[in-house]
Parts: sequence; C-alpha cells; structure tokens
Amino acid sequence: MAREFSRNQRLGNQVLRTLNELLHFETKDPRLKLVSLTTIELARDLSIARVYFSLLDPNGDAEPVKEGLRRASGFLRGRLGREVKMHHVPELRFVHDDSAAEAQRISELIDGALESEQNDEQQ
Repeated sequence: MAREFSRNQRLGNQVLRTLNELLHFETKDPRLKLVSLTTIELARDLSIARVYFSLLDPNGDAEPVKEGLRRASGFLRGRLGREVKMHHVPELRFVHDDSAAEAQRISELIDGALESEQNDEQQ
C-alpha cells in the first residue's frame, strides 16, 4: 500500500512550519513582519526549496519583501539546519504567491458585474 504522504512532503511541511516560526519570531527586518509563507516545493534531491510567500496586504509591494527574504535566507537556512536536523539544508528560493490579490480582483469583477446587471434590470 502506498504511503499517503511522501518523505519530501512530510519534510517540506516541517521545513515550512519551521521557516514560518523563524520568520516571525527570530528575524528583525521590518519588511518581513507582514508576510506569510504559504507553500513549499522541495526538489527530489532536497537541494532546492522553492518557498512561496504572500503578503497580508494583498495590494502591497512584494519586491521589498522578496529582497528582505533573500537577504535573510542565509540566517534562515542556518537556523533551519539546526532546528530540523538535516544533513543538507536546501537552498531557499522565495517566490511571491499572488493568489490572494488575484482572488480579490476576481471578486471585485464579479461584484461589479452583478451590480451592473441589477442596474440594467431596474431600468
């Protein structure tokens, strides 16, 4: 019988949880206070971790946050190695996850279309 979660998925979840804790409790960069790490993709050989982040303000500028994460990646990687006890800590690559902003934009489009439809029916 196949396992429900692979080793990479379990390790990825643990890495993501640890990175979120380190980000919120150990870093001092103010750019990183309103960010949440949402998903992680580990390479099969565990050499690279693509970490997706989202902003608590969906309309905020992601570039300063991405730069802050890039600058903190060495610190995060070192602490991650101690917390998770991995032989080889993956290189951290941060990618902005703009799904929240896209969902808000789609919701506004739907609201606008419904409002327009109601106005047309009333006339």
